[in-house]
Amino acid sequence: MKKILKVDSPNDYARFVDAPVLHPLVSIIHYDELPPFRHSLNNYGVYGLFIQRQFPKDLSYGMKTLQASDASIIAVEPGQTGGLEDNGERISLSGWALLWSPELLHGSELERQTARYQFFSYFFTGSLRMEPHEWLRITQLVSLMRQELADNDDSPTLRNILLAYLHLILEYCNRIYLRQLSLEDNVGNDLLKRFHNLLKHYFRENRQLTLGLPTVAYCAAELAYSPRYFGDIVRKATGGTAIGYIHNYVVNQAKSLLMNGHNVSETSRLLGFDFPHHFTRLFKRTTGITPSEFLGKELLRYAK
Repeated sequence: MKKILKVDSPNDYARFVDAPVLHPLVSIIHYDELPPFRHSLNNYGVYGLFIQRQFPKDLSYGMKTLQASDASIIAVEPGQTGGLEDNGERISLSGWALLWSPELLHGSELERQTARYQFFSYFFTGSLRMEPHEWLRITQLVSLMRQELADNDDSPTLRNILLAYLHLILEYCNRIYLRQLSLEDNVGNDLLKRFHNLLKHYFRENRQLTLGLPTVAYCAAELAYSPRYFGDIVRKATGGTAIGYIHNYVVNQAKSLLMNGHNVSETSRLLGFDFPHHFTRLFKRTTGITPSEFLGKELLRYAK
């Protein structure tokens, strides 16, 4: 099985890289001040912004590989997995990591606004590329946040100040994201983003446990398209079918569950299948191997 660091609180990662613990709900790490540390493949229960001059190559991001630009930001949210598995190598990085617990946002205006920050989505498999002045402004804000944590005890007032800083940083990130999006956006890409987000929220809200797997007709209706027109746009944008896209999404979710210790029967149930053999059939049709064979190959690969 893969070595996965469970980052259930912001300070789980801080302790891993031997950075100071400043607050129970927020961790701010200045990589330039740290001695070399090991790689980690992280399963996040928190939000995070990794603001770095240069990222390691071939970072894992969900079931994909991410090549991040220099002087850029990678955003993560609860439920995502990313990074590089610990292989004993020690690395040095330049930049910052800002992680915060969903608990910090509870009941705040920022909690209600977070859903519109699309750069947290797995579908956005790039990094936010900063101009030099954006690097300066964002890192200054992160540094000021850290100073607040160092100078003040936890209190409602401090948390409000942290939320204000965080909101401003996220707005800068959103402006960068929208700028990048404007350079590449078209109807197909926009629909795919909405389609992907629909699937993400469907499974995050556990609708599959009562409604079963999402269908093309359901997705088309939710996105205000006829099934046929919806299918045509997806085919034009991806070269594949809408049902194929759904199945690939489900299989990627299955791989993540399997690699996190769930057996085939549990994974089948969590994904909304009525019977495990229906899940196994879809998995094999999509990947060419059964879930058990997939696990066996992964175990063999990581045992070497």
